[in-house]
Amino acid sequence: MIKKTLTATSTASIIVAALFTMYSAGALAAKDYLVTAARPNILFVVDAKERKVVKNFEIPNTTKGNSPITVVPSRDGKVAYVIHNRWETISGIDLENGKEVFRAELSEGDIRGKAVFAMDLSPDGKELAVFVNPTRLLPGEYQAQDPYIAIYRTDAGANAKPARKLPTVRRVSSLAYSPKGDTLYAFSWDMLKLDPQTGAVKGKHPWRSWKQPNRGEPDTLAIWPQWEQTNLFATPYYVAATDKKEGDPAALRAGIWELDLEKDTVRFKEFENASVVLFSSVVNPVRRNEVYTVYTQLTRTDMNTGKMDRVDLDHTYYNVNISSDGSELYIGGTQGDITVYDSKTLKRIGNIRTPSGGDQVLTSLRVFTR
Repeated sequence: MIKKTLTATSTASIIVAALFTMYSAGALAAKDYLVTAARPNILFVVDAKERKVVKNFEIPNTTKGNSPITVVPSRDGKVAYVIHNRWETISGIDLENGKEVFRAELSEGDIRGKAVFAMDLSPDGKELAVFVNPTRLLPGEYQAQDPYIAIYRTDAGANAKPARKLPTVRRVSSLAYSPKGDTLYAFSWDMLKLDPQTGAVKGKHPWRSWKQPNRGEPDTLAIWPQWEQTNLFATPYYVAATDKKEGDPAALRAGIWELDLEKDTVRFKEFENASVVLFSSVVNPVRRNEVYTVYTQLTRTDMNTGKMDRVDLDHTYYNVNISSDGSELYIGGTQGDITVYDSKTLKRIGNIRTPSGGDQVLTSLRVFTR
């Protein structure tokens, strides 16, 4: 009996060891990839470590006079959804073969619909939320219609129609689902907390109505989604110091505003006079007190202390993202390259050219792992 017991135990140990080996091998094989787009109609995938473009697809049936903008990859990295065609179309592109597996037209008849940046995918990957600004085109006038958030089923195919439309306010520049999918955040005059089924406002985090001693109304340009590594929505902001005289360098301050999409908590940090332009931010998934911002310079800010480190960039960049281990920064947008920096030393360690040298302009730069 003892011998049989030992044999069963040994067999179980072998099975567990084999499963662990298989899991470890899979984990080791997982790699970071970047997905972004460029003029006139190119969507491409980059192997981050290899520093090279591994997939290069043309977005079909689009207007080539402007660039694609927001890009949202599925969590498994199989499909990327992109706003294009003068912001009137959303396409889902299979990232293995380039096939268009989803397409939604926002304009129809005398209604011209525009998706102005704000778009996100539900955590289960089944629904896509898109902020839409519709306008009725009449012979003698344009009539602004009420904006809405269109919710699409991602399995709706190449002629997708909204499964429902959620009423919402104007000026929404970002949409972000909570990790559980029970809240859809809509960043407008304030950061609204919406019911993703009905659009009902469940609460808000003040922005335009944000009250601080000796501070005016803050402002920001929050149009780049890059919180996939941390579930932390972070954006630079500027605010007037009302207790300072006009012309005083300290009369306009800059800081970082951060929302934890999982915990529904906010923190912020002013860290300098507003002498430098700051466009977009990303939080380090390992050293979560560190936030990086870019434009003509790369800045690292400690959210606990306000300590700042800064280096000049070779040209203007609009957006910044980060590797899943927090070691590398990927900086893109604007022109025809993605540059790579070490997150600790802030030294440039690589550069990746986009296909055909196409400018990324306002396009998102997203990271997925597989």
